[in-house]
Amino acid sequence: MPKQIDEALRITSSVLSARFDGYSFAFAAGSIIRGEGTENSDIDLVVVFDKLDRAWRESFVEDGLPFEAFVHDPETLTWFFERDLKTGHPIIVHMVASGRIIGPGQENGRTWQSHAAQLLKDGPPELARQELDALKYQITDLLDDLCGERSGAELRAIASQLYRPLADLMLLGRGTWSGKGKWIPRLLKQLNNELFEAFDAGFKHAAEGRAGELLRLTESELARKGGRYFDGDRREAPLDARKTSAVPG
Repeated sequence: MPKQIDEALRITSSVLSARFDGYSFAFAAGSIIRGEGTENSDIDLVVVFDKLDRAWRESFVEDGLPFEAFVHDPETLTWFFERDLKTGHPIIVHMVASGRIIGPGQENGRTWQSHAAQLLKDGPPELARQELDALKYQITDLLDDLCGERSGAELRAIASQLYRPLADLMLLGRGTWSGKGKWIPRLLKQLNNELFEAFDAGFKHAAEGRAGELLRLTESELARKGGRYFDGDRREAPLDARKTSAVPG
């Protein structure tokens, strides 16, 4: 085991004993545990108790090593699994599937890890019509903004807003999981390197004031799902979205 990983796991075990007394099992995940850490990397730590009043998340530094801890019991972990799967961004599912299991309840940890790995393998549910339409509407609106005469600063602002929804359309629209931040280029590259290069080049050149490639890519991806979407869009507010006004008059 590489020294960096061995030391990280030693510190993690100490953290679990000191901060999370009575926990059943935990998953230590992230680039450090994969042996790919940098000086700015942290450890993602999913900690599971038998029963809690509520789940929580906390960040701290121990022996110079930053941690992000996600603390659960089986019921809260199930709820967060389902929430992440519905969004198409299985962040905590991936932590459990890829993490090192630590703690006394390792058999239960292995059961959870196997379950998480199967969920990732099964892939995301097909985008429901309402979700697809909402995504296409957002992308269409940004595409219209991108088409106009814009300064370089405005192009960069629009492109930054387009980055994640376009990635979601490209990934979820092809039946594979999406992600956030640094995971987007990784997932696109895993899916199709040519597609990743077109995506990366489009945003790179848009940031330099040349939006043509990004426009063509976005139009192409919308066309795969029926084209632009604006006419006919309707989304209703919840029935309880009202508050009696306190303004006199």
